[in-house]
Amino acid sequence: AIWFLIPATVWAPSYTPVAVFAWDTEHPSWVGAFLSELTLTAGSLALFSIFILILVYWADILKKYFHPASRRSIPMVTFLGLVALLVALEIVNIVCFLCKLYSTEGMILFNSILLATVSIVCVCEITIFSHRFRTVLKTLGAINQVSTDSQVKRIVWITVTGNLFFFTRAFLETIFCVYLLLWWKEEHTVARVFSHSWWDTYVLVKFFSEVTILSLMLYILQSRFAAAATSNRPAGYVSVPNTETKEGGGGGGSTAMDV
Repeated sequence: AIWFLIPATVWAPSYTPVAVFAWDTEHPSWVGAFLSELTLTAGSLALFSIFILILVYWADILKKYFHPASRRSIPMVTFLGLVALLVALEIVNIVCFLCKLYSTEGMILFNSILLATVSIVCVCEITIFSHRFRTVLKTLGAINQVSTDSQVKRIVWITVTGNLFFFTRAFLETIFCVYLLLWWKEEHTVARVFSHSWWDTYVLVKFFSEVTILSLMLYILQSRFAAAATSNRPAGYVSVPNTETKEGGGGGGSTAMDV
C-alpha cells in the first residue's frame, strides 16, 4: 500500500539499484533508491514479525511447562521489544546512509546481513521450540487420554514451512552478502550484483518465498478455524414422523431426534 501512495516520479528510474550517496545533487534519484530499499526491507521485517510473534508465544507456553516456578514475562511486551530492536537497527542503517558513511550499496549490504541473521535465528528457534512443543502435546494427550494428533500435525506444518522459508532467505541473503563483499574487494564496486540477471534472480527467489509462506500460513490457519468450527458445531436435529395415533383420529405429528 505504501508503494502506491508514493508518486511514481519519486521512485528510482531504474529497476535495478543504483550506487548513489545521500544528498547527491547530481543524482536526485538517491531519494527513490533510498525509499525503495526502505520499503522492501520494511515489508520483509513485517513478514518476519509474524513468525517472531509465534515464537514468542511458543516460548511463553513452554516456559509454563518446563519452568513453572520461574517468572513469566508478557508475550506481547517481549514481541514489541524484539520488533523495536529490529526497527532501531534499521534506523541506524538509515542514519549512516543519510550521513554519507556509505552509499545505497552499503545500505543494501546492511539489510542483507540483518535479514540473514534474523533468518538463521528463526530457523534455530523454530526447530527447538517445535520439538519441545510436540513433546508437551504428546505428554498432555497421554495424561488426559485424548488425541493431540491434529495439534501435532499443525505444529509440524508450521515448523516445516517456517524453516523452509527462513532457510531459503538465510541462504539467499548470505550468498548475496558474500558476492557483495567479494566484488567490492576485487572491483571496488558491486555494480555487477545489480545487473539485471543477478538482481532478477535475487528478487524472484525472494518474492516467491514470501508469497509461498503467506499462502501456506493462510492455508494452515484456515484449516485450523474450519476444524474448530466443525468440532464446535451443535448437533443437528431432524424431524421423524410420529407413528403413534391418538384415540379419536388424531393427526400425525413429528418428534425431534438428535443426530
